[in-house]
Amino acid sequence: MTKHKTGTREEWLKARLELLKGEKELTHRSDELARRRQELPWVRIDKQYKFDTEEGSASLADLFRGRSQLLVYHYMFGPDYTAGCATCSTIADGFNGFAVHLANHDVTLAAVSRAPLAKVQAYKRRMGWRFPWASSSGSDFNADFNASFTEEQQREGASNTTTSASRRGRYAATRGWRAACQDACRRQRGHDRNRPGHVHA
Repeated sequence: MTKHKTGTREEWLKARLELLKGEKELTHRSDELARRRQELPWVRIDKQYKFDTEEGSASLADLFRGRSQLLVYHYMFGPDYTAGCATCSTIADGFNGFAVHLANHDVTLAAVSRAPLAKVQAYKRRMGWRFPWASSSGSDFNADFNASFTEEQQREGASNTTTSASRRGRYAATRGWRAACQDACRRQRGHDRNRPGHVHA
């Protein structure tokens, strides 16, 4: 039997209004962090990355698909995975809908994973997704952008970031990976912490 507190309507309303103050403070704080995120410096990208896509081999510039901005989602789907990360999949379920709106604002949304293209395409068909999804298999892309780590790097405190980029060859970190996503991936694969090699897509 639950031991959750019960009370009157008046008590609930008083507590709710107090909570609302905290929610508004959180919103204002989030707005401030968003502003600071947008002001992060851009970094020029000179390294040539190659991706495997449905259209064939592609460069990072090709992923822009003619638009001036590229939003990359580092989808956790490694070479040894049997399926994509469960939490990433929940997030990606919404991509079909808002990718169109981003495109109308000159932004291309693309997912990138270390799994080989055949695995990526099979999972994409299974999930009924239409957004662009490239394989970075054999590339340093994920590691260079702090989206893939070895066990040793994790023990040393490495952290993940998602990324966005502009056609002018610059890069900006946008936000940290959610720990819940990482944990879900480990549980899904029955990850052995002592096994060497990459553990993140």
